[in-house]
Amino acid sequence: MTFTTNGPGEMTLGTADRVAAVAEVKAALRVAVADDDALIAAFAEAALGLAERFLGRVLILRAMTERVAGSRCWQALGATPVMAITSVSAVAGDDVTPLAVDDYAIDLDAEANGWVRVTGDVPDVVEVSYQAGWIATWPLIPAPVRQGVVLLAAHLYTERDASEPPPAAVTALWRPFRRMALAREVRA
Repeated sequence: MTFTTNGPGEMTLGTADRVAAVAEVKAALRVAVADDDALIAAFAEAALGLAERFLGRVLILRAMTERVAGSRCWQALGATPVMAITSVSAVAGDDVTPLAVDDYAIDLDAEANGWVRVTGDVPDVVEVSYQAGWIATWPLIPAPVRQGVVLLAAHLYTERDASEPPPAAVTALWRPFRRMALAREVRA
């Protein structure tokens, strides 16, 4: 699978979420000036991306595009939780052509995993566009997860020479929200 835009761990905050995240990190750092806001925002996005990898879910709702091999078998999308699958297209080189509705099937299961399969002519590669995310905006992220992101972003800012490891409290705050799977689910 290949994420072509904004896949898991490739966090880009929207304007309002960026402002809120930067404000929380600056408060933790006790920084009042705006000189390093862009740098702090970059560290907040990096910390949020690391949180997503650790938690096994996309945190803030965003559009995603993923390429998978064309197949008549059900294939799970890489990001969760999936809120909506918006399009399925055939990919041939640089050409991306939307498939007719009768040529594919989609499903969202009870755990918000997204599934897709081709029912018509099977292309080599299929591009799936969808919306994935656990929470709509930064302020709605559960406090322990958000605090772990703030703590990690503040650490990245203060320890730019990477001489000290991140605080253990970061993963301690995230651990109760971690989604784990022993094996990837397969459908016939």
